[in-house]
Amino acid sequence: MLVLWDPQRFQAVVDDGTWEEELLEDEDIVGHIKAGSLVPLNIGADGAFGVLVRAGTAATPAMLTGRETAHQLVASQPYLFVSSDRALVSGIEHVSADVPDGVLEHRVPAGPCTVVVHLIDWQAEADSQDKNGQPLPGALPDFVVLINPAQPGPETFRTAVNTFDAPDS
Repeated sequence: MLVLWDPQRFQAVVDDGTWEEELLEDEDIVGHIKAGSLVPLNIGADGAFGVLVRAGTAATPAMLTGRETAHQLVASQPYLFVSSDRALVSGIEHVSADVPDGVLEHRVPAGPCTVVVHLIDWQAEADSQDKNGQPLPGALPDFVVLINPAQPGPETFRTAVNTFDAPDS
């Protein structure tokens, strides 16, 4: 599972034992989701996924581009993310006080934010992949994550470990 997380909120995770106490079980993960310290990018499948994070402000909110909108499969309900001004994206196994190399880092507004995760069908765009099905330079990512300051007033946030609801059967 990929996750967007605030490193300041995981300073107590310093070894395998503390990681297991904090993040091993779904109920532990849900606690961090409810607290706004972690947002799952979880489709219930393994893989190597491209992720683009875009942060906005109240005056200029982050939005999908026209290309992204044209190839969007689904958008999550909003998640709460309480930021200390940084958001990291990694596999959940890398969440810890000691941030490993290769973790995607993005500056975001400090304080409560709304995060919406968009699943993109990048392969549907013409000329997006090579003859082996690998993305070409400039191909859209699998996920576009939009982070914007939360608006005043009551809002209901998603707290599920699976980022998207299962399609109706």
